[in-house]
Amino acid sequence: MMNRTTFIKFRGTNFFLLHCLSSFQFVTHTASLHSNLSSLIHKITNLNDALELFDEMSHRQPLPSVVKFNQLLTAVTKIKHFSSSLDLFKQMCAIGVPVDKYSMSIAIKCCCQLYRTKDGFALLGCCFRRAISPNVYIYNALLDGLVLEDKILEAEMLFKKLIKQKLCEPDVVTYNTMIKGLCKFSNNVTAVALLRLMEQNNCKPNIVTYSTIIDSLCKDKLIDDAFKLFKEMVSDKGILPNVITYTSLICGLCKFGRWDDASKLLKQMEDENISPDVKTFTALVDAFCKEGKVEEAEAVINIMIERGEVPNIVTYSSLIDGYCLRGEMIKAREIFDSITLRGLVPDVVTYNSLLNGYCKNLNIEKAEQMFHEMTVKGLKPNVVTYNTIIQGFFQVGRCVAARKLFDEMHAQGQIPNECTYGIVLDGLCNNRQVEEALSLFHLMGDSKLNSDIVVYNILINGAGKCGNVDIARVLFHGLIDKGLQPDVRTYNVMISGFCQEGQLGEAKLLFLKMEESGCPPDDVTYCVLLQGYLKNRHYDDVEMLLQEMDDRGYSLDASTLSLFIDHIAAGLLDRSMLKLLGKLVPKELLNDPRLCDWE
Repeated sequence: MMNRTTFIKFRGTNFFLLHCLSSFQFVTHTASLHSNLSSLIHKITNLNDALELFDEMSHRQPLPSVVKFNQLLTAVTKIKHFSSSLDLFKQMCAIGVPVDKYSMSIAIKCCCQLYRTKDGFALLGCCFRRAISPNVYIYNALLDGLVLEDKILEAEMLFKKLIKQKLCEPDVVTYNTMIKGLCKFSNNVTAVALLRLMEQNNCKPNIVTYSTIIDSLCKDKLIDDAFKLFKEMVSDKGILPNVITYTSLICGLCKFGRWDDASKLLKQMEDENISPDVKTFTALVDAFCKEGKVEEAEAVINIMIERGEVPNIVTYSSLIDGYCLRGEMIKAREIFDSITLRGLVPDVVTYNSLLNGYCKNLNIEKAEQMFHEMTVKGLKPNVVTYNTIIQGFFQVGRCVAARKLFDEMHAQGQIPNECTYGIVLDGLCNNRQVEEALSLFHLMGDSKLNSDIVVYNILINGAGKCGNVDIARVLFHGLIDKGLQPDVRTYNVMISGFCQEGQLGEAKLLFLKMEESGCPPDDVTYCVLLQGYLKNRHYDDVEMLLQEMDDRGYSLDASTLSLFIDHIAAGLLDRSMLKLLGKLVPKELLNDPRLCDWE
């Protein structure tokens, strides 16, 4: 593509002479081209045709109007050859075509679609220098570029500037672009506020406006809010939903396991003659797989094929992930191997699903093979890939391999995220390498990761399990000094550590402090403290704690209940406590034969 464009740009005089000689053979064709230029532009379906036509147009005397060149640029942009479109724009400027605001808007759009919004703004500066007044299409392209590059704050600033300085009248595309950016960052409240502002400014929202917000609400599991907006769209605004709207809602319902409601919505689609597309079917496959219902997912794929919709790599990746989550790795691998026979190419997501399955099944050798295979095939492992296999190494005790891969991640240009650091710290702690975990923690300095309660919980838990209660205590006080609020898990981990070391007084004080600190104990807290008391044969507060649990509606877990039964059997606790224990037994443990013996 670039060779052809460069060829046009740097043609020499000799070539021009040859062109003039050869043109005698094409007089009839050229005359026809002059009269049918518009129809030729409309017929363009590939880049080569466009470049050849530009070649012909650029040698006409006089040159065709800028309108014709703009039409050609638009045709190239529509087939998504943004770089080539920009090259042709430069050619237009070089041969003296008087570019206008439409030419500039196309060029700016191409820059932004290529994630070169900075260049787009440079072209905006050219508009002012050429006395071309930028229109709404130019500003929409720039807004879209900022949103594509996740520069949402800059997009907001530009949007506010447009309105405040009245640089242009925002249209529905302007608002939709901003709403898309806000929803990209789950800023649903502001997105809805912008929808209301549209209405105030007499700019009618369309199906894209509503579908974008509905999709974001569904992704954030705000399904009731999504349906309220859906009702407003249909009943109040008279806007008919499309396949995108229905797909978002169906996917949202499936995430909550509301299969009946999802089925009703599918029927509603059918009644309105809206056929589910690949995305709809894939959303259903993904939802079924996440629920462990792979048989239903397979059935959806069969229906999909019967209806003439071809499953894509996303569909099969979801199915592979479903089998991996169930630990059925042979079946997952069979589907993976069949993908290429269907003319599909596995992507990073597909490999990540298999890697995760092998690691969860502790088959780290297979995971390593898959990791090597994807790199050989030219696929670049992403952060999820590294996180998965690093965690796999730690789970089988291969800490050196995990640390090596963590270092390699940096070298390959993949920046570890919060999840990565959590995996490494947890892996080191679980393998009793608390000092190494603390060293890494201190290397973080004052970063955001160093101020994450989850990270503190990992370290405190690791220190406690290794019997380093003093280190755990220092970390606990350190997080309070940083202004972090310990959560119930933090307290549970600390109480467990104190109980393991027989420091029941410390455990009780921390338990009492929870309520004062606005973090009430949960059922796990009570079970941890009760186990600590029983194992250390400290029975003074046991009955009181059981009564509190009953008052709060909590239940005993299996291990705590088992411990109580053992102590009663050994005569260490009075049998009269069985009545109270009976109130705290969860339904799933009511049939425990040992419990029945004591009734």
